[in-house]
Amino acid sequence: MRWSRQLIPTLREVPQEAEIPSHQLMLRAGLIRKLGAGLYTFLPLGLRALRKVERIVREEMNRAGALEILMPALHPKEVWEQTGRYELLRDVMFKVKDRQQREMVLGPTHEEIVTDLVAHEVSSYRQLPVNLYQIQTKFRDEIRPRFGLMRAKEFIMKDGYSFDADLDGAEKSYRSMYEAYQRVFQRCGLRAKIVEADTGAMGGSSSHEFMVLADSGEDGLVECDACSYAANLERAESVLRSAPSFADAEKDPEKIATPGLRTVEEVAGFFQSPPARLIKTLIYVADGKPVAALVPGNRDVNEIKLRRALGAKALELADAATIARVTGAPVGFAGPVGLSIPLVVDAKLRGYRGAVTGANEADAHLRSVDIERDVKVTEFADISFAIEGDGCPRCAGTLRAKRGVEVGHVFKLGTKYSEQLGALYLGEDGQKRPCVMGCYGIGVTRTLQAVIEQSHDDNGIIWPATIAPAEVEVLLINEQHAASVETAGKLVEGLKNVGIEVLFDERAERPGVKFKDADLLGLPLRINVGERGLAKGSIELRARHSGETLVVPVESAVETACARLAELKRACAPGGE
Repeated sequence: MRWSRQLIPTLREVPQEAEIPSHQLMLRAGLIRKLGAGLYTFLPLGLRALRKVERIVREEMNRAGALEILMPALHPKEVWEQTGRYELLRDVMFKVKDRQQREMVLGPTHEEIVTDLVAHEVSSYRQLPVNLYQIQTKFRDEIRPRFGLMRAKEFIMKDGYSFDADLDGAEKSYRSMYEAYQRVFQRCGLRAKIVEADTGAMGGSSSHEFMVLADSGEDGLVECDACSYAANLERAESVLRSAPSFADAEKDPEKIATPGLRTVEEVAGFFQSPPARLIKTLIYVADGKPVAALVPGNRDVNEIKLRRALGAKALELADAATIARVTGAPVGFAGPVGLSIPLVVDAKLRGYRGAVTGANEADAHLRSVDIERDVKVTEFADISFAIEGDGCPRCAGTLRAKRGVEVGHVFKLGTKYSEQLGALYLGEDGQKRPCVMGCYGIGVTRTLQAVIEQSHDDNGIIWPATIAPAEVEVLLINEQHAASVETAGKLVEGLKNVGIEVLFDERAERPGVKFKDADLLGLPLRINVGERGLAKGSIELRARHSGETLVVPVESAVETACARLAELKRACAPGGE
């Protein structure tokens, strides 16, 4: 590839729309361009890198025994109504109507569609297991598209689905995909952290996320500093090593006037106490009935955990009128003492003494509250988010907070979809049973950007050799120097002849511009061809990841580049160093 014949519109300035390094660099290096909010065009080099990620995903799925199919992106509304997810996902779905005014959905995911397929094509245990996948565009009406490809309205995803006859078979399929995902991300040059995750709207018994740690990541997680435990914040468990006891712990509850003080910060300041001394009492409506959720003042309610603890299908914060009716107080003064509705209390509040709570009266709080003496607890449950410094639930270690980007997710779905959509098989005993399912997703476009988020410096991208748009850049320092032009041309041909992908920068530009663009684009190796080196019969070979520059005889340049490139690729191989 000659640079002058490619479309590589590099930018010197950081685009105002780009908030995180990877998004900035993809725009500046001429890999993508924005069409609208959450909509991006891939330019030639960006598309080359994307296709390499797709190839790795496809190879590892095939290696694991999965079969590639391609399903429609446009779905009849009725299929989604069968599982109830037409309503559950209504805010994220793009909906259209055909000329007969029939409602259709642009697929945000394909559980319903693939299960419908298997329901019609698989009827016997002899046809199981079946593991199907596709690489396809998905559509989600994100409320706030941001960070480039990280949260887009249109994106490419690998989604896979396994169907087994029993739980043991489903566990084998799950483990096979789990290990395949490990290989995918290793081959892409990503250091992915595997964390326990909530199943969310997908349903099922359990799931794991593959996270790329990054300060700019949208997702929070915790990991133990002593064992392998890690989980995203929606799922993370944690413990307090001992229940705190605060001042006036032995006294009976005392009402204190707190005019106008509603927030944790305001009340904590008034009592000159840490926020953890306060007990937040939040009123929710669960399946139409009011309940109270209690958490320490320095924590937030995890609504996913709360919904699970209640066994509720619908959960939302109560409005001001409901709060006043239930507590007798305006918003900001609710407390647990004397409440007659169910009280779900965070497990970390067990043993709390000397706490401060709302008094269920305007402009008043209670101090010296003993959670087990003064509060009629319905249930203690883990309903708060884990935070930095909590104890690990698996060992004596301490949890550390991190940020990450989710690039893959694997789910144990069980029989939720197969029962609803009739994906049944006839067992060896002649009985019909639902297939046991698993679901496996990789954000292909997100993975590409995550690589850049994890692998860059102040000068630009640092591509892993396995997915770089090209493997070697040959940079002609002076296009007016005949010997340099001839040598560079021979090097390009020599590299191409041994199967190496080359980008040849032969532009009539100043050397400084070319060097800046080369670092910005960040191909694994660069060969600088200039008259000063050629006067000594040599060229410069520079590795982007280390910055190391070797002076190499011209006649051995191709061989040396091949050897260095092979080393870089081995580093991305599963088990590579």
